[in-house]
Amino acid sequence: MGLCGSRNKTIPKHAVKLTKTIPTITVENADPDDAPHTKVYKRTPQNRVFVNRSLYLDKIDFFGFDMDYTLAVYQSPDYESLSFRLLVDRLIDMGYPSEIKDYEYDPTFPVRGLWFDSKFGTLLKMDPFGNILVAVKGFKVLTSAEIKILYPTYFLVYEENRVQIMNTLFDLPEMYLLACVMDHFTNNSNYTQEQTAVKYGEQYMSFSSIHQDVCDCMNWVHTYGSLKDKTVADLEKLVLKDDRLPLLLDRLRHRGAKTFLVTNSRYEYTNRVMSYLLGSQTEKANPKDRDWLSYFDYIVVDANKPSFFGQGRTLREIDLKTGHQRVGFHVGPLRQGKVYSGGNCEVFSDLIKCRGKDVLYIGDHIFGDILMSKTKRGWRTCLIIPELVQEIFIWTTKGDLFDKQDSLEGDLALAYLNMDSSSTTAPDTKNIQMELMQVMHTVDMEYGMLGSLFKSGSRQTFFASQVSRYADLYSGTILNLLYYPFCYFFKAPAVLLPHESTVQHISKEPQKRVFARSRSICPTEEQKNFMASQDEQRRLESADKKSKRAETPKTITHHIDVDDEDAPKRVNKKVK
Repeated sequence: MGLCGSRNKTIPKHAVKLTKTIPTITVENADPDDAPHTKVYKRTPQNRVFVNRSLYLDKIDFFGFDMDYTLAVYQSPDYESLSFRLLVDRLIDMGYPSEIKDYEYDPTFPVRGLWFDSKFGTLLKMDPFGNILVAVKGFKVLTSAEIKILYPTYFLVYEENRVQIMNTLFDLPEMYLLACVMDHFTNNSNYTQEQTAVKYGEQYMSFSSIHQDVCDCMNWVHTYGSLKDKTVADLEKLVLKDDRLPLLLDRLRHRGAKTFLVTNSRYEYTNRVMSYLLGSQTEKANPKDRDWLSYFDYIVVDANKPSFFGQGRTLREIDLKTGHQRVGFHVGPLRQGKVYSGGNCEVFSDLIKCRGKDVLYIGDHIFGDILMSKTKRGWRTCLIIPELVQEIFIWTTKGDLFDKQDSLEGDLALAYLNMDSSSTTAPDTKNIQMELMQVMHTVDMEYGMLGSLFKSGSRQTFFASQVSRYADLYSGTILNLLYYPFCYFFKAPAVLLPHESTVQHISKEPQKRVFARSRSICPTEEQKNFMASQDEQRRLESADKKSKRAETPKTITHHIDVDDEDAPKRVNKKVK
């Protein structure tokens, strides 16, 4: 049970010395405003890890990490501005108008999870089912009438060759550049506008070709351009360093777990960034500084996720002196202090002897890190969402707006009071609905020009549905794990349907009710009479005669929140 009990594991030799040197981090007290309303202790929102599926932390034997935007948090908007400027320069080098250089990166515009429809050149904020919530062309937010012209049913089916889902923080500059280019072409009188393209003399540019050019720029900047060189040249400005990171990694290994790093970044870049975050192997490093490699049991660079969770590539060892791959592929065990390149998850899992559910993989990419590791390998997952800090801030500080929204929804319900199917006159709710829409718009604008990452009005976004479906846990930073003991049980809240979330519990039972499928262990007199009337013959059978119906379980048989193998042994107690 980690630091809360014995795990029967071999603790790393260096970890023994840490028991007296690791300082204690004090957990914040629960919000006093919540105390009168609930008995459940909760950490302050900014320090919390949120739960979609229950997880026993002491069942995790392997903690895996992505690097970019997970261990290495890039400073916003400085990093995105740098990336955007390099993208613009590359696009102009490809022949695009130099006027595009006049655009400046605006961090309030893009939001993760948007779809770019390359057919019509629109950025779309979608709900989980393919319905369009917001549509933008360039910087123009389309009206309902304008959306209907392009999408008559306000609906779009995802097609890989047409739609790009912009799920990562790296996509924000690309998303903004697409908006800038579309704004330039669609608002320039020199270009002839068509529904799916623009023309300039004998030049014809489809929005699909523009999208492809921007994608090529993105790949070039990250693979061959100067983005990484400029980043490592100014790490203090572009990468957030937090002294709690080595503390977290040491505590995980101290409790007997294994830690590993799987990143798409190449060794040279990974080495520079991780050396900055964890110390050593820099020009100004003290020879006595601890090597960053010692914080991990296994390290894989150039992993090429999401392909890593499928076929992958050949696993090779990195020569740490030259930074180059060694000749041939690696077949031996993975060793601490070594760095490996490529490979695939199946081979990696076999070499480190992990089973799947004993791994908690932590990353920021909903598809490459979370969805693929969950669906292909069955790993437990924790999604890092840096935007969550702002989302929580607005949710907690703009209560007056949310209260106003609830009040207007109450007024809307009251407008239909005492009305039923015999009513012939509809109430006038136009003003209430308009005011409600205005409040929802005000709330959306608090988050940014395209609203919240998780909601649009009262509807959930496509990104939010992916978080709910694939991320067992999610948080604003991995450092929030420091606020929990490693024997902690992350308990998922109940997922309520509308008939549960909008209907209050009542203390007094109604006079009549039907229990067609009731199997209550302690039936009421009413239930007994109902069951007797349904099966008089069975009720009259002698107590010692074997019944031909399934017995109601008297012990706990349904492990609702966790898998059977994760459930505590004490779970099979008799119900009194």
